[in-house]
Amino acid sequence: MTPAVQPLVAAWVLALAAGSAIVPGLRRLKAGQVVRSDGPRSHAGKAGTPTMGGVIFLLALSAAALWWGPRTGALYVLLFSAWSFGLLGWADDFLKVVVRRPLGLRARYKVAGQLVLAAAIVAASLQLGRGTIVEIPWYGPLDLGRSYWLLGMLVVISAANAVNLTDGLDGLAAGAAACSFLAYGLMAWSLGEDAVVTFCLAAVGSLVGFLRYNVYPARVFMGDTGSLALGAALGACAILLRAEILLVLVGGLYVAEALSVILQVFWFHVFGRRILRMSPLHHHFELSGWPEPRVVEFFWACSAVCAFLGLLVWRGMG
Repeated sequence: MTPAVQPLVAAWVLALAAGSAIVPGLRRLKAGQVVRSDGPRSHAGKAGTPTMGGVIFLLALSAAALWWGPRTGALYVLLFSAWSFGLLGWADDFLKVVVRRPLGLRARYKVAGQLVLAAAIVAASLQLGRGTIVEIPWYGPLDLGRSYWLLGMLVVISAANAVNLTDGLDGLAAGAAACSFLAYGLMAWSLGEDAVVTFCLAAVGSLVGFLRYNVYPARVFMGDTGSLALGAALGACAILLRAEILLVLVGGLYVAEALSVILQVFWFHVFGRRILRMSPLHHHFELSGWPEPRVVEFFWACSAVCAFLGLLVWRGMG
């Protein structure tokens, strides 16, 4: 087994083992998902399915990355990104499903928390010598100076919330994120960034293991605990590899999901009608008659294509 594959396989096995213990525990905790009344009718049967399952792959990828990877500053930045946003999401999930507060964490606390954590991630990355230069495809390097803080924070926060929006069908966000992490892992490998390679491959393995419990019909949902963690970690990968702009392509699926919500709201307020049957975009396909597994498989394929195109552009930049 080559060193690059070890964290992937280890995280996969650990996620399978962690899931077998954590899923029953979440059931006993009665941490069941509350289904939106305005969501697709087919989702009514999902009510009560345990959520906060993101802790499964967070534990697995962290253990594998720390065991197999070089314990450098870059690795700790990535782990901090995942766990800090994951804990913020956990607080939101806990208030919703255990305390039974429908709105969860208040919006102002979510926003403030994300701003503070994103600033900490950018600060740590700059402290590691990341610098303020951004690589722009077909243009070259551009030094943003102090303005880089705004871009870095925007990357982390946007990625976290876009992945959160994508997490609406069984297995969708987990499978799509695995494609994105694989792409960034290959980019890191080409740069010799061993810590980022290890983290990304551990993320892929843990997500594949998590899918054992999360594919349709899901036995557990990742919740905001998992989706915010995945998005923030992807944003941190982009920052450490100076591939922030490429995240728009590598994470093209998340961009499409976020834009579908923005456009839906804008169109309704301006013209008084909707352009989609329902947003985010995956619900539009559901309400158009596609079975949920088919929508998920199609979106996985789209995420894989986006990741591949991102790698092609990355290669051209080299």
